[in-house]
Amino acid sequence: MDTPVTIIGAGLGGLTLARVLHVHGIPVTVYEAETSPSARRQGGLLDIHDYNGQLALKAAGLMDEFHAIVLEGRQATRVIDPDGTVLLDEADDGTGGRPEVQRGELRRILLDSLPAGTVRWGRKAGRVRALGEGRHEVEFDDGGKVVTGLLVGADGAWSRVRPLLSTATPEYAGTSFVEMYLFDADTRHQAAAKAVGGGMLIVPSPGREIFAHRETGDTLHTYVALARPLDWFAAIDFTDAAAATARIAREFDGWAPELTALITDGDTEPVLRPHYTLPAEHRWDRVPGVTLVGDAAHLAAPNGEGANLAMLDGAELGQALAAHPADMEAALTEYERDMFPRSSEVVTFEGAELHGIDSEGNTVHALIDMITKKDR
Repeated sequence: MDTPVTIIGAGLGGLTLARVLHVHGIPVTVYEAETSPSARRQGGLLDIHDYNGQLALKAAGLMDEFHAIVLEGRQATRVIDPDGTVLLDEADDGTGGRPEVQRGELRRILLDSLPAGTVRWGRKAGRVRALGEGRHEVEFDDGGKVVTGLLVGADGAWSRVRPLLSTATPEYAGTSFVEMYLFDADTRHQAAAKAVGGGMLIVPSPGREIFAHRETGDTLHTYVALARPLDWFAAIDFTDAAAATARIAREFDGWAPELTALITDGDTEPVLRPHYTLPAEHRWDRVPGVTLVGDAAHLAAPNGEGANLAMLDGAELGQALAAHPADMEAALTEYERDMFPRSSEVVTFEGAELHGIDSEGNTVHALIDMITKKDR
């Protein structure tokens, strides 16, 4: 028997779509490769914007649950020069335009809003093929199969569904994050905690930057951003945490010690996160019975918008399907018509030099200008 709507991937985009379909009484099943919601760490803070991510949560009927997980004060932003000079210290204005939440908590409220059994865990999609007339078959690595009348790829950068629509494959963006955490920061890492302040810290510099967030439980989450080729990172043995940390820290020699402490004083092993991207104008011709949401459709280097766009994709696709119950292709056409330009017009304000804001030495000023204007 065909499954009416099949979603591959239980990330934020796929779960938002599932929730909006459930709100409208449309049966849906989500298949996820991870074995459980707690199978891996779900990442750090997300700022959920009032012009996309929050619109998705409203469509999902989850604004009360969302407000309950907002971390107060985390909209605060500091920009510091590598020598420790504070260039911008912007307090949380309390407007809620981009409140911060833990990604794992946001995923939890989406999962909790779905009927039991909606998400099938430990089902990694392998072979996906078209059967004709808009029907598709998904074969899972465990040998199971499902045939569906609508297949949605919400399965991220290396989507198994994307090849049904597009020959595009992700390419290395030229930058990577190295992540680490500092715990009990206000007592054990006081100088670093003071530098970060109450929300987000950005330390911009050509080709190398430090970002940090103050998360829950007195935790600092450091993202070291480096514009280096993959071969450069491959030469570092990340299984030797101390050696890897020391090698990354050398790239920041001469920086203020309260900033380099965000690297050298990490309480966790450094984790490499290479950035990959699809073409900015990624498009495909309409193929009956299949579409994509989130990174599967428009993967980009980190820019503060990825999760928000994925959720809005899911919400708008769900609403389009509900608005055209007898004409699924009309719904998919409407969704893709709006999604394509939206995903290519995102303004990048995070990443400064690494994302090309300014190559003439005015990176800091451009960054400050974009931060102070981004909510207008």
